[in-house]
Amino acid sequence: MSYTAPIKDMRFVINEIAGLDQLNALPAFDMASPDLVDTVLEEAGRLAAEVLAPTNWPGDQTGTRVENDAVVVPEVFREAYRQFIEGGWPALPCNPEFDGQGLPHVVATAAMEMWKSANLAFSLCPMLTHGAVEALEAHGSEELRRAYLAKLITGEWTGTMNLTEPQAGSDLAAITTRAVPEGDHYRITGRKIYITWGDHDLTDNVIHLVLARLPDAPEGVKGISLFLVPKFLLDADGRPAERNDVKAVSVEHKLGIHGSPTCVMSYGDEGGAIGYLVGEENNGLACMFTMMNHARLAVGVEGLSISERAYQLALAYARDRVQGYVPGEAERVRIIRHPDVRRMLLTMKSSIEAMRAMAYVASASLDFSLQAEDPELRARHQARIDLLTPVVKGWCTELGQEMASLGVQIHGGMGYVEETGAAQHLRDARITTIYEGTTGIQANDLAGRKVIRDGGRAMAALLAEMRETQAELSEAGEPHAGIATRLAGGIEALEASVGWLLEHSANDPHAMGSAGVNLLMLTGTVAGGWLMGRGALAASRRLADGDTDREYLEAKLVTAQFYAEHLLPRAGAYRDAILAGSESMMALNEEQF
Repeated sequence: MSYTAPIKDMRFVINEIAGLDQLNALPAFDMASPDLVDTVLEEAGRLAAEVLAPTNWPGDQTGTRVENDAVVVPEVFREAYRQFIEGGWPALPCNPEFDGQGLPHVVATAAMEMWKSANLAFSLCPMLTHGAVEALEAHGSEELRRAYLAKLITGEWTGTMNLTEPQAGSDLAAITTRAVPEGDHYRITGRKIYITWGDHDLTDNVIHLVLARLPDAPEGVKGISLFLVPKFLLDADGRPAERNDVKAVSVEHKLGIHGSPTCVMSYGDEGGAIGYLVGEENNGLACMFTMMNHARLAVGVEGLSISERAYQLALAYARDRVQGYVPGEAERVRIIRHPDVRRMLLTMKSSIEAMRAMAYVASASLDFSLQAEDPELRARHQARIDLLTPVVKGWCTELGQEMASLGVQIHGGMGYVEETGAAQHLRDARITTIYEGTTGIQANDLAGRKVIRDGGRAMAALLAEMRETQAELSEAGEPHAGIATRLAGGIEALEASVGWLLEHSANDPHAMGSAGVNLLMLTGTVAGGWLMGRGALAASRRLADGDTDREYLEAKLVTAQFYAEHLLPRAGAYRDAILAGSESMMALNEEQF
């Protein structure tokens, strides 16, 4: 159950596809040299492999529990968290004004990938904390930022996101948690469910960001406000003091991520928890979406991370397990020699490389949108990150299910028993398509907000870049010409599907909903092929320049070719399903199901 950080491919993607040299040219990232990034990746990989990965299995077996209104997490997490914060890792992409390190998000994404591969349940705690940092820095008052940001950035305190309620689910318009003004603060009462790392015993404070309604708030989502509610109130010196009226009343017994406490949180059992307004009254959802969009990108990386860990385990098993014969061999062979096992392994390997490129390119666009000096460049990358966020979240997590399942399949019966560890990856991966909005919600965001609302302009810009790469592949000759042909088919399928959606959405109220998930998967599949093509071109250039790591670079050419031949053809099926429309989908009445 060991883990080895795939630093070589991470370095390649960051440099050759995500464009580290362009980021390094920005004043905000002039410290992010290739040498520094290599050092960060190496050290983050060491932490993942040597400190975090060994806690994954025991954390899964131990789980969490509530004792005396507090959550107890696996003991093995304690030393791991101490090393995590002492190394300064939570602060990688954060604002130096509040003790952050100011590195590009794309570098932090690579580090986060390794930590999530090593122990997904553990990694959820710093992930939610960083989202709280983003929301507080963007929307919090100067007083709140001074009191809480530095401790959150360093990981001395952790943060949570409190949205869901028993009667509301994803329908935030139905939340009923109340906030009553009281001097310079508010009294919060209500109950929240599914709160990841809502309470624990690793730090001396937990900072909750909570959605609630004021007494005179309008109905629906326009009447939601956001509040900061600390587990412990601060004294005059900014230290945790009196216990606030908030507690975890239970933790869920879940399919996976057993080491991560998923809490039912109760606010105001003894009169009301003290909370402080973040942003403006009745504008809480917009503030929370700052945190939500960060979390959606991070959850997309979880699909990638689980896939990588499952692949490494399956590959090790395939290299070791002896079973069956192949033509031309008299002796029984290791199962990696069988074509079908190679099909599954290459499906995993090429999908992982495509997901990694997608996640890193999206993170680089986030960096440019925040730090580029040219307003036009910032706007262009803002449109790109807006477009890609639901794709990274939805496509990578859906693939994560498939890759974790293939990992079990390669193990055969041994994958279905817990001792090998393959089953844990499948169990852990299952939540990722649900977290931060299901795949259907991501699909509606892509189809509705990111395609229909802007008339397809952001998608057209992406398609134009894909065509440039396709033309470059065509001109490069073999082996790239075959990739170019299949990529061209994928681009045409995506363009036709977007055109259909724009044409039919005005007259068919079900067009968006019926097409959404297929459009999301189509976009991810074709964009993955585009980025694999860019990687193949970069690998060829390096080989031509005499790069000595021929084995790695030649493998990049093979995975790009395999992706084009075996995964890009899915684009045609997604297109056909979209163009079929909503008629059969909506034809049955409820009693006919």
